[in-house]
Amino acid sequence: MHSVWFGEFMGTLVLVLLGNGVCAGVALRKSYAADAGWMVITTGWALAVLCGVLVAQAFGSPGANLNPAITLSSAIAGGDFSQLIYLWSAQLLGAMGGAALTVVHYGPHWQHTPDPASKLGIFCTNGAVHSPLFNFISEVIGTMVLVIVAGAIGSHGVSATGPAAGVGQWLVASLVWGIGLSLGGTTGYAINPARDLGPRLVHALAPIPGKGGSNWSYAPIPVFGPLLGGALAGLLLHIAHL
Repeated sequence: MHSVWFGEFMGTLVLVLLGNGVCAGVALRKSYAADAGWMVITTGWALAVLCGVLVAQAFGSPGANLNPAITLSSAIAGGDFSQLIYLWSAQLLGAMGGAALTVVHYGPHWQHTPDPASKLGIFCTNGAVHSPLFNFISEVIGTMVLVIVAGAIGSHGVSATGPAAGVGQWLVASLVWGIGLSLGGTTGYAINPARDLGPRLVHALAPIPGKGGSNWSYAPIPVFGPLLGGALAGLLLHIAHL
C-alpha cells in the first residue's frame, strides 16, 4: 500500500493523533500532562506535523500536504486541480482516524473530566474571544503564513537546490510551531480544514461521556478561513513563481 492517497491518509492520521493527543494530555484530568499549558500544546502540534510529514512521504506522498488548504494552494499555484477531491478525501478520513484513536487511547480519562468545553477543545478549535469576523480573519492570516513560508522554504530564492535532505520537514514543523506561538492564541490555529472538521465529526459521533455539543455554528470558520487563506497564498505563489 504505497500511493499518494494512502500517504496523505496515514500522514494526516498521525498528525491528528499526536495533535489531538497533546491537547487531550493537557486538558484531561488524571493525565500526567494535565495543565501543562500552551507551550506544550504548540510544541506537540509542531512535532505532530513533523511526524505526519515523514509518514506521508514514507507511504507514498512526496508532497505531504496533510491539509486541504495546502492542496488547494498547490493546485492554484500549479494550475492543476485534478487531484483536489482525491487528496481531500484522504486528508479528511485520515483526520477522523487520528481523532478516533485519540478517543480510544484516553478511554478511561473522559469520565474524570467534567467540563464539556475542555473535551471539545481536544478535537477542534474555537475563538478565544467570540468574534466570527475576526476569528475568520485569524484563520485566513495564519493559513497564508503557513503556505507562503512553506513555499519560501523550498524556493530557489532560499536555495538553488532546496533544503538538504531531511531538513525541510524540520523547517515546516518549526513554521507550525511559530504560527502556534505567535498567531494561535486567537482561535487555536486550525489552519487546516481536515484537522478541525474530521475530529469535530468524531466528537459528534463518538460515545464520549459528558461531551456536550460539537459547536457546529463555529465549524465553517476553521474550514473556509483556511481554504480562503490557502487560495490567496496559492495565487501569490503563482504570480511570484516561487
